[in-house]
Amino acid sequence: MHASLEAADLPAVGAVRRRLRAALDHWGVPELADTAELLTSELVTNALVHTGKGAEFDAQLTAEQRLRVEVHDRTSRLPGRRHPDEDATSGRGLLLVEALADDWGVQLRGDGKVTWFELSAL
Repeated sequence: MHASLEAADLPAVGAVRRRLRAALDHWGVPELADTAELLTSELVTNALVHTGKGAEFDAQLTAEQRLRVEVHDRTSRLPGRRHPDEDATSGRGLLLVEALADDWGVQLRGDGKVTWFELSAL
C-alpha cells in the first residue's frame, strides 16, 4: 500500500491509518492494526510537522509475516529522541516506536530519509 502526503496535511494521517487497517484486514493480520496505526500515525505526523515538505508512505507484509512500514520524507535531518516532561503533550513518538516495534530505524535515501518499523504477525 502506498500514499503520498502533502506538507502540513495532518487530516491525511487519519486516512492513512484507515487504509492501513483495511490492508491489514485484507492481508489476514488484523491483530497488528492497533499498534501499526499508532506507530504509523507517529511517524507520518513527525514527517509532516518537522520537515514541512510532505512524505511518502509505504506498507507491505513480507512472506515471513512481518509488516514493514516506511515513511520517506524530503530532509536528511535525522530524528532525535526527546525526553519530555511527565506533563508534556508531545515528544513521545519515537519512544513509542522504540517500545512497540519489533524493529525500527532510519536510513538516508535519495533526497531525504526513510524512517521505518516492523511488526511480526507470528
